[in-house]
Amino acid sequence: MVGGPGESGSECRGEAPLNVPGQRDSRGQGGDEKSQTLPPSLRMPEGPELHLASQFVNDACRTLVFGGCVEKSSVSRNPEVPFESSAYRISASARGKELRLTLSPLPGAQPPQEPLALVFRFGMSGSFQLVPREELPRHAHLRFYTAPPGRQLALCFVDIRRFGHWDLGGKWQPGRGPCVLQEYEQFRLCPSRENVLRNLSDKAFDRPICEALLDQRFFNGIGNYLRAEILYRLKIPPFEKARSVLEALQQRRPSPELTLSQKIKAKLQNPDLLELCHSVPKEVVQLGRKSRKKKSKATQPSPEDRVEDPPPPSKAPSRARRAKRDLPERTATQRPEATSFQQDPEAPKIPKKGRRKGRQAASGQHRPRKAKADTPSLEPEGTSAS
Repeated sequence: MVGGPGESGSECRGEAPLNVPGQRDSRGQGGDEKSQTLPPSLRMPEGPELHLASQFVNDACRTLVFGGCVEKSSVSRNPEVPFESSAYRISASARGKELRLTLSPLPGAQPPQEPLALVFRFGMSGSFQLVPREELPRHAHLRFYTAPPGRQLALCFVDIRRFGHWDLGGKWQPGRGPCVLQEYEQFRLCPSRENVLRNLSDKAFDRPICEALLDQRFFNGIGNYLRAEILYRLKIPPFEKARSVLEALQQRRPSPELTLSQKIKAKLQNPDLLELCHSVPKEVVQLGRKSRKKKSKATQPSPEDRVEDPPPPSKAPSRARRAKRDLPERTATQRPEATSFQQDPEAPKIPKKGRRKGRQAASGQHRPRKAKADTPSLEPEGTSAS
């Protein structure tokens, strides 16, 4: 396998091993392992997943203060993290298939400590999760705890298959090319893009294009599912020789008769392989952001689910009463004449609203009125209460 610098074997590199041609699908894509990335994904962590993981750490830890020692699981073979501080913050950044975590002590934190940086490579199943301290995931191999008071949380590096790795010092792995996602200008321009085209005599390009795209010296951030999508869109057979595929890019030159807008439109409609190495990971990041927003909205209760207490009865006088109280009293000459039957003293009075006497019972029958002893009955003779 063509590996990145310092990597041996596809599994140690975090890539899925290539299957035989009969086991591959129409896109030339091998079987992907499920991983637990944040946001959750069915793909192995590659450049876009590392980028989304760094955004997750920055968003989740922006207001949190961590404290104490960094705890490593007993089964992990990665190095211990010699860091202890009473109060520090955590930030993250990503480049290709690497993520850098920076621990920055706050002013006055004890013991005095210099900032420490760790560089993570997620392997095949690495991810970061923020959980309550009493609910640690089973495969949390590195844990950072928040400082009291309040409920303690833990930022965990979770790696089920334990191919992930972290290094102290915070330096990116030497030999890796520019990130196809965040350093596209360096990847597109000299020396990176030209470095690919000028070094086609390298042994890496003797291999099929599906393997050459995994070489992190030239395509830092491209992995199994990304190379499959790129080759599918360009209709390139995955086992085509890499050199013959890339040599065609040297002959591709836009017509000098086209205007600048026409050249841009043509490039957007017909991107080449190196341009798709940037645009496809960018699409994955955008989809990851949308799915995260949808899930954050789904966890929030809807207006129908929210049960709010009814407002307490207001003791303040109503607007009509306040307006009537504030108006000056009218004289007899200012009072308008009666214009409706309610203002006519000879008109029958309308009973006030409220509970009427003699309301029908639930059975629909009227209850007979009980006449007082000293009050004659109001009902005419010869009738009975029904």
